[in-house]
Amino acid sequence: MAWLRSGSDSRQVHFLKVNKKTKAAISQLEYLKKLAPKELQLAAEWKKKWKILISTILSSQTKDETTIKYSKILYKKFSTPRKLANAELSQIKKIIRPINFYKTKAKHIKETAEIISKAGIPKTVDKLLELPGVGRKVANVYLAEAYNMPCIGVDVHVARISRKLKWTKNKHPLKIEKDLENLFPKKYWNSINYILVRFGRTFGRSRRQEDKILKRIRAIK
Repeated sequence: MAWLRSGSDSRQVHFLKVNKKTKAAISQLEYLKKLAPKELQLAAEWKKKWKILISTILSSQTKDETTIKYSKILYKKFSTPRKLANAELSQIKKIIRPINFYKTKAKHIKETAEIISKAGIPKTVDKLLELPGVGRKVANVYLAEAYNMPCIGVDVHVARISRKLKWTKNKHPLKIEKDLENLFPKKYWNSINYILVRFGRTFGRSRRQEDKILKRIRAIK
């Protein structure tokens, strides 16, 4: 067993027991972070919380580069949730057409914009899941980005890389999320998505290159 120091409160210092598998996973995650370029913008990275939410909805099964490009056009045209809610659905579809499933997503973001312009954006996973177009991954990514909450958003990059590093054997996103929660101390949860997505976007274009790097990382203990 190893011991991990947790917390910065000078009045009290907490120590967590960390087994060998967790210790190795933390070292591997930190190595991945060094390789992942910080300057690479992710789909969820926006200053305004409503933009974080809308772009994260749009990013599902779509490359971040595409989501970011057309999100910028969308927000230039509709600069507030209210303006987006009042927009013609055809206008939204026209702007986000290059995004996968744009017809469904246009409907979802218009409906979500209507809700949040009146009631604000929920701050819990359960309440976020009630919004059109918001699944568990979107909710977790939003909370991690907007509020730095300990949440793990499992997308294709997180799922793929986690399996290759033997952090999980599962393919279902919820099961992967729970495996990662059991493997990593909570303070690492909200960084897992952005580290693995940045790494995946950078090296995953060539699976041979990615596999070669991950094989080396897997050997880190």
